[in-house]
Amino acid sequence: MEQFLKRRSPPSNIELDDLPHDPAKRKNIQDYHPDQRDEVRRKYLTRGPCQPRSHTFKQKSVGNALWRFNPHWFDQYPDWFEYSMAEEKAFCLFCYLFRVQVGKQSGCDAFVSTGFSSWNKDDSFSKHSIRHALHKQNDIMKDEYRIRLSASIDVSRHLLHQGLSFRAPTEKEVSTNKGNFIELLKYTASQNEAVRKVVLNNAPKNNQMTSPPIQKDIAHCFAEEVTKSVIQEIDNDIFALLVDESADVSDKEQMAVVFRFVDKFGLVKERFIGISHVKETSSLTLKHAIDSLFAKNGLSLKKVRGQGYDGASNMKGEFNRLRLLILKESRSAYYVHCFAHQLQLENFFDMIHLLLNVIGASCKRKVVLTELNRKRMDERIKNGEIKSGTGLNQDRSLKKPGNTRWGSHYKTLFHLAEIFPCIVEVLEHIQNYGTDSTKRQQAYGLLKYFHTFDFFFYLQMMLVLQKLRDDGWDDFVAKVYSFSEKNETEMTNIEDEFVDSRKPRTKTGITNLHHYKVDCFYTVLDMQLQEFNDRFDEVNSELIVCMASLILIDSFRQFDKSKLVRLAELYPDDFSFVEWRSLDHQLDIYLDNVQKDDRFTNLESLGDLARVLVETRKHLSHPLVYRLLKLCLILPVTTETVENDCLVCFIEKHVLETITNETVIKRFQNMSERRVHL
Repeated sequence: MEQFLKRRSPPSNIELDDLPHDPAKRKNIQDYHPDQRDEVRRKYLTRGPCQPRSHTFKQKSVGNALWRFNPHWFDQYPDWFEYSMAEEKAFCLFCYLFRVQVGKQSGCDAFVSTGFSSWNKDDSFSKHSIRHALHKQNDIMKDEYRIRLSASIDVSRHLLHQGLSFRAPTEKEVSTNKGNFIELLKYTASQNEAVRKVVLNNAPKNNQMTSPPIQKDIAHCFAEEVTKSVIQEIDNDIFALLVDESADVSDKEQMAVVFRFVDKFGLVKERFIGISHVKETSSLTLKHAIDSLFAKNGLSLKKVRGQGYDGASNMKGEFNRLRLLILKESRSAYYVHCFAHQLQLENFFDMIHLLLNVIGASCKRKVVLTELNRKRMDERIKNGEIKSGTGLNQDRSLKKPGNTRWGSHYKTLFHLAEIFPCIVEVLEHIQNYGTDSTKRQQAYGLLKYFHTFDFFFYLQMMLVLQKLRDDGWDDFVAKVYSFSEKNETEMTNIEDEFVDSRKPRTKTGITNLHHYKVDCFYTVLDMQLQEFNDRFDEVNSELIVCMASLILIDSFRQFDKSKLVRLAELYPDDFSFVEWRSLDHQLDIYLDNVQKDDRFTNLESLGDLARVLVETRKHLSHPLVYRLLKLCLILPVTTETVENDCLVCFIEKHVLETITNETVIKRFQNMSERRVHL
């Protein structure tokens, strides 16, 4: 009676996302309430087996030899074979979910309960099989089901690719608005006779494959396959972790996660992985959410080589604590704050870079710009607006920044402000008469941006900051006096004793000069410097300086072997002592090699350098240099902002296009018990 009451008692709430991924940490499936077992099974089937490919598998003494687990077995048995990092043993996912465990078993049945670790007996894997009792079904029925399911998958793929919603408020046949999914399925059926015969009204009423749960399951299958493809693209290599805060429609906190890595072609990629909901916003909770995401996808925090966070409100401070927790597990997971992103300057400098490419890519356009500016200067001199003379009003041209230092950027912006009307005239000519449609479109976008308040605000702010740095205190005070005199306000003797207006009778013991120069002017500058210091600590600053030594401009003029060797020292988990010593010699050979190769002469970025190194296969000749380059490229300087889980497929639409229907069908069938077995 007690057992009966226990079985009939209401189930306690369980968080499906918190279910342990490691097979040794799971509780028996029979220990869950009967009403929850199918839900738990579906969750584990959707996740797939625990296959930590990047785990360092321990050796085990068997007989007189040492044996260890071979991760290639995951590829041989991808559906059921899983590994416990806690117990260092192999298990069977299907046996855990569907087979009743009756104590300790031996042989192949060790996969069920105690775990298998006889790595010298890999024939046991093929002997271990899971047989499902399948209902005998008519082949015609299966074919019709497959056509129906494939049609729903094709419709879902299109809607996900375009970022369109699936459903309408009501999808009944009598409704005038049946939603994008049903309407697109109807159109697909009208264009294909084979599909028309088996979908919608021609399908069994209980198996039309169009219900909201079916639509949701298909979308989820696509998202899981996209994520799986991204993990395979990383290929157990190093990557950076980017996290952004975003709230859902009910204002619940969630984390959007992006991975930044260099693929096998030398291309830098940022891939959206998904969104993790968090119950609270403490650093430990955020860390737990990331641990769960990594465990689900068989990833290790030890592979993280960079961190980037963008959070608002109460999560922002917790991200600072989170990065310290991750640093404890991966000491080279450096965090570099993107100050330009914080100031919303990223788009500003992107547009400046585009301008330099549009005009600077053509000698003819540069000559036209110079001639226009010369004519403009002559007219202004003639009208008495400006004076001529040695060193005055020289010809201005747009120059690309030479390195990472602010001074070169300032010169570019200064020249831009000086010849802005001429630049607009050249862009208008490109937009109206250019022969290259891409350049015409770029000119249109630049002209549109250059007439916004944002552009003028950030341009002047950058110039003012530099001017304040150059002119300093004397020029600043002169302007204050000039403004005060012009507006007939009270003049202050800078040498008199400062009087605090809040306590006029109290002696301050300092002069007005000291108060305004030290307590005000310098304090504000110190606050700004402190802000930079907080965001760019000593190690991060050294990272950026060392990375600049890889810049390609002026035939690798910034190349500094000592700084690059120092950069390798900052990544002790990626360079052994022997490799670190070998890097010194390899850098000399690398520099001589690329300087003599014309394919490296016109590259503009480190990303271009990595790509061409792979294309020329020089990354194989200089593996340590290429490894160093990859570490630089994955160091995050920007973050991706995302809003909801459906964006996985929309953002990674290029990956979505590679997912086959058969792959989705297989995952869809494994999610839960279906009416038809394929």
